[in-house]
Amino acid sequence: MLGQNKLGKSALALAALSVVLAGCGGNNNNKGADSSPSSSASASASPSASDSASPSESASASASPSSSASDLKEYKLSLYIPGTPPKDEAKVEAEINKYLKEKINATLDINLIDWGQWDNKMNLAIASRDPMDIIFTAGWNGHPTNVAKGAFLPLNDPKGKYGNLLEQYGQDILSTLPEAFLKGAKINGFNYGVPTNKELAEQGGIIFRKDIADELGLTDKLMAVKSIADLEPILAEVKAKKPDFIPLFLRDGDNFNAHYFAKYDYLGDTTIEGVILKDGDDTTVVPRFEQPRYKETLNVTRDFFKKGYINKDAAVTQLSGNDALKKGNVFMITSALKPGKDAETANSTGLAGKLTQVAMTAKTVATSDTAGSMLAISTTSGDPARAMMFINLLHSDKYLNNLINFGIEGDHYTRNGEIITPTANTGNYAIGANWMLGSQFLNYVWNTEAPDKWEQFKAFNEGAHNSPALGFTFNADPVKSQVSVESNIRKQYDPGIDTGSIDPSKADEYYKKLKSNGLDAIIAEKQKQLNAFLGK
Repeated sequence: MLGQNKLGKSALALAALSVVLAGCGGNNNNKGADSSPSSSASASASPSASDSASPSESASASASPSSSASDLKEYKLSLYIPGTPPKDEAKVEAEINKYLKEKINATLDINLIDWGQWDNKMNLAIASRDPMDIIFTAGWNGHPTNVAKGAFLPLNDPKGKYGNLLEQYGQDILSTLPEAFLKGAKINGFNYGVPTNKELAEQGGIIFRKDIADELGLTDKLMAVKSIADLEPILAEVKAKKPDFIPLFLRDGDNFNAHYFAKYDYLGDTTIEGVILKDGDDTTVVPRFEQPRYKETLNVTRDFFKKGYINKDAAVTQLSGNDALKKGNVFMITSALKPGKDAETANSTGLAGKLTQVAMTAKTVATSDTAGSMLAISTTSGDPARAMMFINLLHSDKYLNNLINFGIEGDHYTRNGEIITPTANTGNYAIGANWMLGSQFLNYVWNTEAPDKWEQFKAFNEGAHNSPALGFTFNADPVKSQVSVESNIRKQYDPGIDTGSIDPSKADEYYKKLKSNGLDAIIAEKQKQLNAFLGK
């Protein structure tokens, strides 16, 4: 980010490496910090969460509407997140709304939009200035571009229209979310989204059907893979012996050239060309096309596609990896990994105990990881203060956090302390969104996950390689016209090339088209800003 030069690369890197220490310490006690902001509205936004899953015990002080909550005019909040709408959404929403009425005199309308339609629908809603309150956003999902469009409010601008929303209504966020997240996610000195409190390091790999691998005698081979090419004989055997299965499901954004797998640091928005490598030390910004791994990966992926290992609709599918696994005929997907990602995915896809993950890249930390999952407040929100109160609750209120993520205790899961077990109805509310919503350190742990999951998160961050641009976020304003044109060109080529659906030779045509439409100006501006950040 511009204007953060004095913080320095090393200082933020140190903060990033120690982030989980603060994250675990700040959240494992499962209590939100008591705070008393000056306004009566903000007083109701800082509940005290407990270990209990019962709303009456989780917030005994709020068992009946507090004076501060009742002083607020009732408001209906809208929340937009990617995912498949579950059968029991209305049932869970009703329970959420009973609770929110007591806490902040609000109700919640959850809008889940299928992953394949998310970008188009949200871009249209933002362009149309549709009334919205809270929106999922991420550095890899166009966050800096949407900030430049004026889609999101600055959350910590004391001179802004609504003042410093984080200080007024987000006291629990400030007291529990490690500072490195907020610092790393800033754009020009301000936060335009509240990061999820989760793992910080990133690692790419695969998640596969272990039950099928065991049946075919492939598990040991899979656990030993080191490169994409190592997967070829395994996928060939799956195709031969399980003809009804898709050996490898890929899609636009989830493939071997995805930022988490190829380790491209786009210095902010992953839709804007120009990268350095997260696992390298060089700070020279170049187009992906000039990185040797880009063409190498395209060639292997194309080979897999031609051999029938990859789903034929990879370039156009509207399904997410989780959606594909739910169908029961997919053997393997690519994924950004963290401790327990396989068990987490299994529980949200109805495949508990049947999935295993394999890491295939180095662990890295880049600025984009601090902004890898956030909740923003729309500039069209009718009550930004109430929106921040709700986000604050997701970071502090254990009952609400688990209710929105896992559904109703006794219906969608049973619980023994911190461990939860699926029921016959779990699949009717399995949104797989806990990495998007508040603090993961408040989440219960499934019985198929490691009981020490949060300690594993701490260890996961240790020893990660820091991107040499850690702490920097590119400001696209000086080249926004070129970025707009480039974005449309990327949509024409990336889905087909990255999934192996079209020949890699098209990458040369793609590159030339980008260069003839302002790519050099974008690269030069990225390099100029990065050099300024590094003090060069």
